[in-house]
Amino acid sequence: MTSPTPSAQSNPSRRVKLAYLVTHPIQYQAPLLRRIAQEYDIDLTVFFGSTFSVREYKDRGFGVGMTWDVPLLEGYRHETLPALRDHGRTGFAHPLNYGIFSRLRREDHGRGFDVLWVHGYSTLNALQGMLAAKALGLPVLLRAEARQGTQQRSVLKRAARRLFFAILKHLIDGVLPIGSANEAYWSHHLGEGVPQYLMPYAVDNDYFQTRSREAVTGRAELRNELSLDASRPVILFASKLQPRKCCGNLLEAYLQLVQGMAAPPYLVIVGDGEMRAQLERRAAESGLESIRFCGFRNQSEMPRFFDIASVFVLPSRDEPWGLVVNEAMNAGRAVIVSDDVGCQPDLIEDGVEGCVFPAGDIASLTDALRRVLATPAIAAAMGERGLSRIQQWGFEQDIHGLRQAIAQVTRKVTA
Repeated sequence: MTSPTPSAQSNPSRRVKLAYLVTHPIQYQAPLLRRIAQEYDIDLTVFFGSTFSVREYKDRGFGVGMTWDVPLLEGYRHETLPALRDHGRTGFAHPLNYGIFSRLRREDHGRGFDVLWVHGYSTLNALQGMLAAKALGLPVLLRAEARQGTQQRSVLKRAARRLFFAILKHLIDGVLPIGSANEAYWSHHLGEGVPQYLMPYAVDNDYFQTRSREAVTGRAELRNELSLDASRPVILFASKLQPRKCCGNLLEAYLQLVQGMAAPPYLVIVGDGEMRAQLERRAAESGLESIRFCGFRNQSEMPRFFDIASVFVLPSRDEPWGLVVNEAMNAGRAVIVSDDVGCQPDLIEDGVEGCVFPAGDIASLTDALRRVLATPAIAAAMGERGLSRIQQWGFEQDIHGLRQAIAQVTRKVTA
């Protein structure tokens, strides 16, 4: 953490007033916002469109009611904008708020904000915020998860997208790419004229590493709970059970992997969603007793599952990033991902921190599992290299990128 300087403490006007506009409290963002709030020369206020995620709500991806068991609103200044529409979900017009113009213009003591940072660009709230900032002469920084997809669009839709981005580039003063694929996306749609400041998509590395070390003491308890033989490897999947996460591909690859094995590795599936019943039927049809379905588990529970895993697998298609991969790497576990997972170019090199396979290629996924699980030493070495790599992809790198951007657009802080 940067230590406060006497000049910043004695002259609050030298602190840059940063407004952050986001749809709702997000579990991965909360610790980052607390970290930003510790910066001596950045005065952060977060504006939410809704706080539905603080209460119990039904997640459409997991398909179950849930309440996050990590603090979402502690450690930073925040407020919720008045709502015209708030049905406890996100979408183009959900939530829909008003009042951002007046909040950016001035606070109770009369001084307005210096810069607006917006998360996402495809909602009415985000566009309203950018337009308000431009009307007030405030610079705008934009961060989003988007990357180039493979879907084919009609001529009309391509033309509409070109027009949209031609307008968007005049509403922003810089983007905060989360990784290489996101950086390429911005370059493609906005051109080289819009500055980019890398702000990596990261989790709270210290938290997950600490919880992973603590999980060791409960390892035998979780193995007993799941009826796992400690001598056999564990393949772990943890995500929403929906089609694009491709857990079914992992199940099929696993069934190929274990043919003829007397004591096969376990497949542990953590998560819930629309595909669960279908996956459970397929597992039952196989006749294997080495597959475990564990349902949704909250964020604080996940280090226990990483601890018992030999390898973590995310076989998704069209995955913007995959922050669960960051979590697994913080536990020192080998990782297998498809080449359509957004974090892959930045975090996973084939044969180094784990394996990379072509999305949808079950035979290649089976081969990747064989490679990682060939010996315990191979998986362990990959996990160690992954832990080393993730150390350089954390909140301190986020702070560096954000400070660079703010310094450039406001001239009020040092990078």
